Amino acid sequence: MLKEKVQVQNLTKSFGDLLVLDNISFNVKESEFLVIVGPTGCGKTTFLNSLTRIIDINSGSIKLDGENVDPRKHDLAYILQEYSTFPWLNVEQNIAYGLKIKGMKKDLIEERVEEAIAMVNLEKHRKYYPGELSASMLQRVVIARAFATKPDLLLMDEPYGQLDLNLKYKLEDELLKLWEQTKTTIVFITHNIEEAVYLSDRILVMTNKPTKVKTELINDLPRPRKVSSPDFVELRNKVTELIKWW
Repeated sequence: MLKEKVQVQNLTKSFGDLLVLDNISFNVKESEFLVIVGPTGCGKTTFLNSLTRIIDINSGSIKLDGENVDPRKHDLAYILQEYSTFPWLNVEQNIAYGLKIKGMKKDLIEERVEEAIAMVNLEKHRKYYPGELSASMLQRVVIARAFATKPDLLLMDEPYGQLDLNLKYKLEDELLKLWEQTKTTIVFITHNIEEAVYLSDRILVMTNKPTKVKTELINDLPRPRKVSSPDFVELRNKVTELIKWW
């Protein structure tokens, strides 16, 4: 029985008179791949920003391993839709950046960087700078940097939204392989329902603002998943119906 890694209780967040997150409660199990979907603008990103303490919440609590989440104490990794590589650092240096910030010893940094580079198949490009890399390679560098820190929790906010379908499918498969290897707990936000069904262990469906948890769906489709299978299409259609605004 997997323990609960993240506990969100009665989370409420407003900006002035605009109530965005309205008394949200749910848990995330250790090593779970949770995907959050909902109408555009419903507050999915606001939730992630609250979880990382980029913004303060009005009330409620977010706990990681039973303690109030604290980026100074907990290892959190956050992957955004935009490419967040540092253009003045090469692939190795980009991946090592977070490890250096944490003050790790040089030999451990080198070990973690080698491991991460191998996981995303960038050995031949380790000395390349971001300006010399394709879109797919850039996102692999960002993913490698995140996994190199061996985070307690990995947050991903529509990381493949700007990529074409072929690249998206390729990177989704690479992400699943890394997740299966590392057993990292992942909270993944997307507006792409097919992506949600393809990746998730569980799907959390949010309402329009003020945002509540509408429902959650266990996704026990066998992996690797086929987007054309009847069970896949049935779950995709169910999620689509759930997030309609009306």
